[in-house]
Amino acid sequence: MQFQQIQHAFINHIKDPEGMPIPEGVADSRMAVYRELFFNNVQGFVSSAFPVLKSLYSEVHWLALVRHFFKNHQCTSPYFLDIAEHFLQYLQQSYKITEQDPEFLLELAHYEWVELYLATKPLKVLETPLLPEQVNQQPLALSALALVLVYHVAMHQISVDFKPAVGEPEHCYLLYRNSEDDVKFVAINQLTALLLQTLQQMPGVALDTLVQQLVPLLPQFNTAQLMQGAQSILQDFATKGVLVSFQE
Repeated sequence: MQFQQIQHAFINHIKDPEGMPIPEGVADSRMAVYRELFFNNVQGFVSSAFPVLKSLYSEVHWLALVRHFFKNHQCTSPYFLDIAEHFLQYLQQSYKITEQDPEFLLELAHYEWVELYLATKPLKVLETPLLPEQVNQQPLALSALALVLVYHVAMHQISVDFKPAVGEPEHCYLLYRNSEDDVKFVAINQLTALLLQTLQQMPGVALDTLVQQLVPLLPQFNTAQLMQGAQSILQDFATKGVLVSFQE
């Protein structure tokens, strides 16, 4: 047997010990060490990245879910962060949800992955936070370490004791990493989410121009009301370090 064939047989058995035979000439006791090592590493990475999701499963069902991922998904990187992203992709693209899974499986997995993503994302360019009094004076930009997210479940309320039903209304969040490198979330209403999403799409916009973009989208408010509300909201987020000086 060629080395490449042995290598493939080794990998196939590690991923699917029940369905694939042990490579020829290798003792089961030796393979058992590798089977346990590889799976436990992946299981540990996934469990660390998705702690709330894990808490909603029995130990047996959680291990079965991770085993299914380990067996069926082709990971292209051994790094912890990449394995977490691969697990999310697997759930979104390949996994068939069962009665053992929470109804909000995909949204919760995404929310927890975003927390990890923001916690570890490197900044390519050093950002300068805006002061609240600069909101009216400076071109505005949302920090690269901030994301506006919309889900059909109140993510921050999910626990072993509370599993909300999926439905309306939409639940909007701003997740961001602060100056102490802690990831924080703010539950926001749909109007605030629209304001921040518009800002995210128009980095460098001035406050008055930003408000003008909102006027046709929110006909129930006049320009003065929108200006007052937008200024107050953005000043609050400036104190959190979410607004930064625009850089070309």
